[in-house]
Amino acid sequence: MSLSHIHFHVDDDGIALLTINRPEKLNALNHAVIEDLRQCFGRVQGETLIRAVILTGAGERAFVAGADISELADATAIQAEVLSARGQSVFRMLETMRKPSVAAINGYAMGGGLELAMCCTVRIAVPEARLGQPEVKLGIVPGYGGTQRLPRLIGKGRALDMLLTGDPIDAAEAQRIGLVSYLKPRAELLSFSRSWLDKVLANGPLAIGLVMQAVESGLDGGIAAGLQFEAAGFGLTAASDDCREGTRAFLEKRKPVFAGR
Repeated sequence: MSLSHIHFHVDDDGIALLTINRPEKLNALNHAVIEDLRQCFGRVQGETLIRAVILTGAGERAFVAGADISELADATAIQAEVLSARGQSVFRMLETMRKPSVAAINGYAMGGGLELAMCCTVRIAVPEARLGQPEVKLGIVPGYGGTQRLPRLIGKGRALDMLLTGDPIDAAEAQRIGLVSYLKPRAELLSFSRSWLDKVLANGPLAIGLVMQAVESGLDGGIAAGLQFEAAGFGLTAASDDCREGTRAFLEKRKPVFAGR
């Protein structure tokens, strides 16, 4: 895997740390970074030993400050649409990989940066972080899913306020409205992200993946489709070795040892 702008490291617990490394550009998303993300997400999805992801930005100023505007300045309508669709497909890989992910937001998460963070399972931010979708201030529409994911996370009215004014919000407000799950000091950001994933990964692997897929199924296809998937997932997990181990461990008052089957 040849990466230009991402540091990729997998620890002994199977947690992959992806650090977008363009601090001089506030980690802005250009063509090369999107390609790096595609490779990284493909590897995470394909390797069984990688169980979860933490995504963050290099430096202390930005998670990802947005898309690289220099790549948009002279784009035609067709070129811009292709650029948007390509980024959407890469972000969707993260969102649907059935492995938990954390956006460790260490600074600005603007435009494409917030759109990337919203594809993660949870968002954990430093108190000084700023989050927003400022695209309308440049005369453009968000292109990497902002108009779709933001309303799903915080509701239509609040999302339209952010999308139509283009004004950013601080981390405390983001937590209040549910866009961010936790606020942590910079020195604790990555360690808390790992501890959150450790808590999740201690649960049944089969159940974790199916819960994530059930949520996506309902959000994408409506409640009827979601309930149908949930019932099928409940049946599958109830007949699994993990369920038998989990119930035995509960009755025996010990921690379960799940095998993912």
